Amino acid sequence: MTDPVSEAADVKPAAAVNAEAILGLGPDLVATVEDAIDSNFAYELKSLIAPLQYGETADLIELLTPERRGRLVEIMRDRFDPEILPELDETVRDEVASQLGTATLAQAIARLESDDALYLLSSLEETKQRAVLSAIPAALRATLEEGLTYPEDSAGRLMQRDFVAVPSFWTVGETIDFAREATTLPNDFYDIFVVDPRHRPIGTVALSRLLRSKRPVRIADIMTSQPATIPVRMDQEEVAFVFKQLDLVSAPVVDDGGRLIGAIMVDDIVDVIEEEAGEDLMHLGGVREGDLYAAVFDTGKARFTWLFVNLLTAFLAAAVIGQFRGAIEQIVMLAVLMPIVASMGGNAGTQTLTVVVRALALKEVTRSNARRVLTKEILVGLFNGLLFAVLVGSVAWLWSSEIEIGLVIGAAMIVNMLAAGLAGTAIPLGLSRFKIDPALASGVFLTTVTDVVGFCAFLGLAAWLLL
Repeated sequence: MTDPVSEAADVKPAAAVNAEAILGLGPDLVATVEDAIDSNFAYELKSLIAPLQYGETADLIELLTPERRGRLVEIMRDRFDPEILPELDETVRDEVASQLGTATLAQAIARLESDDALYLLSSLEETKQRAVLSAIPAALRATLEEGLTYPEDSAGRLMQRDFVAVPSFWTVGETIDFAREATTLPNDFYDIFVVDPRHRPIGTVALSRLLRSKRPVRIADIMTSQPATIPVRMDQEEVAFVFKQLDLVSAPVVDDGGRLIGAIMVDDIVDVIEEEAGEDLMHLGGVREGDLYAAVFDTGKARFTWLFVNLLTAFLAAAVIGQFRGAIEQIVMLAVLMPIVASMGGNAGTQTLTVVVRALALKEVTRSNARRVLTKEILVGLFNGLLFAVLVGSVAWLWSSEIEIGLVIGAAMIVNMLAAGLAGTAIPLGLSRFKIDPALASGVFLTTVTDVVGFCAFLGLAAWLLL
């Protein structure tokens, strides 16, 4: 008899692979597609793209130059998969939509799931939106127009209008027969919603549980009561938080009267999480979504405002330095060491800011624990301030041969690291309390605080102790 342990030991681990090995799109394929476009090999192009999923095709379109992108879309026009459009970056999608034209775009939207159709339509400029709506069948047009009345980034914009709902007195057999015979059900669904006579959701039944139950069993006996219902006007970030906390794969959406009007699926929540995370990251850097594909002038214009605000704060820091010009002129070493204090404070503050902004986004910081988080970050600032005070002070002492300069920069380091911990926590908490996105404005305020406090502490102590 063979030893299973020995057999297991002889099994070689599978080779590690990256995402490109699983997906169809890779650098080699992109290069081949570019060559085929340049050579105008339309047939070869179609065969190269055919195996790709719509998300991969969207990535391919984004990777191409605008000229090649336009030629590829023209070649794909007769078989352009509408599922590609929602996956495109907004800037690229506008280019592709303009090239396809109103009629083709309307046909594409009509073939999409209702949530994707609404998302695509809402991203168009108003004039284009009206033109596309006028070319869409009346029934779908009414549904999309209703969806546009809901706030942007709300559950009403995110939900799909097609779902499966049955009364609680039906049996498993009746429900299965209904799902087989109905022609208006969504392509993919995971839960069946149970509704009362007023069409309000009172429970859910997972497909796995339905299929494992006998046909005569009543739905009321196997449903999960009190489902997590999503108000139609709830912000999509809040919806994503509900899905995360409750481990949902789908959820019913209700109107102001509590009636079931739609469903949100987990694949849409994945997109929301990615979108919100990317948006916060862009805001922290003072840039906008789509900068990678926008024209040079448009990108420069969009970034100018944020850079101008940073310039004003830089002048404030320069004004502080100007107050100690006499001390700097007498002790040149101060000018050499001065940037170290501000830089260390800025980096420490950015670390704290990143942690707190993320915690706010995930609702890990609330009024109940905000003071504890603030205290912890101040103590962390003190801890690192003491360590770097010894390190930087020693280097400054050896470099300048004056122990007083080492003591000054060490003390300034402690003060600025404390200020960084305090500001990195208090600024996003304060902005959040006033309903301002902490990711959008925290960086500028933090840089101002750490620069001003750092320069004031270092140069003020130097002027007091050394002159």
